[in-house]
Amino acid sequence: MPEAAATPIPVRAAEDIIRAGRRMDERGWVPATAGNISVRFAPGRIAITRSGGHKGFLNAFSVIEVDLDGRAVTQGARPSAETLLHCQIYRAFPDAGAVLHGHSVANTVLSLDTPGPAIGFTGYEVQKIFAGQTTHTATLHLPLFDNDQDMTRLASAVAPHLPHVAMGYLIRGHGIYIWGPDMETALARLEGAEFLLACALERRKR
Repeated sequence: MPEAAATPIPVRAAEDIIRAGRRMDERGWVPATAGNISVRFAPGRIAITRSGGHKGFLNAFSVIEVDLDGRAVTQGARPSAETLLHCQIYRAFPDAGAVLHGHSVANTVLSLDTPGPAIGFTGYEVQKIFAGQTTHTATLHLPLFDNDQDMTRLASAVAPHLPHVAMGYLIRGHGIYIWGPDMETALARLEGAEFLLACALERRKR
């Protein structure tokens, strides 16, 4: 067990996670106890939701600290197995300050019903919410990975693709991972991605 951190999780980091959980719950993106939310509040220090908690009812106790290897720093805490995927993003992107993982109807259905390696989006103005995008005419791809209960193996499958990811990524039947330099940006990108996925789902109903 790692030693306890010298200083507690900052109030702002915990509050950002709690507010994000409520927002995602209001939109139906984290049903039951699904999803994880994290913030990097200092080098090597990550605040993340405790395993098994409903994201619409988070409080300060619901937020624990882990290190960059996903090991709990908060005494007696049990992080979700998916913490490893959050840590992978923080290691791959030094400017990442928040990571969101949700299970909406749209992202779940489309991830299972799309046979290819990615879902493409072209022509949507909201595409410009993602870093480096300046026009609706570009095509953005949301990569798809097969679900795996072995998080180490799943992280290994994702790793080669991370440097080229523009939006985030989807795990089939399991949900979306989106990140940003801070919680506000990460939430905006998640809402943009969920809007695009909802549009794609509606178009498939025609």
